[in-house]
Amino acid sequence: MQRKKPTYLRQRKPQDTINKKGIIVVCSVFAALIIAMAVLLVLR
Repeated sequence: MQRKKPTYLRQRKPQDTINKKGIIVVCSVFAALIIAMAVLLVLR
């Protein structure tokens, strides 16, 4: 019996999880910067 080749989506899945983590990290850093700027403006 011939083994099935992994589909395109299954090959892409591990890379997608890395991309999602990267996007989450970048967004959280960006949000932290915005919050810090807002706090500095309010305290001024």
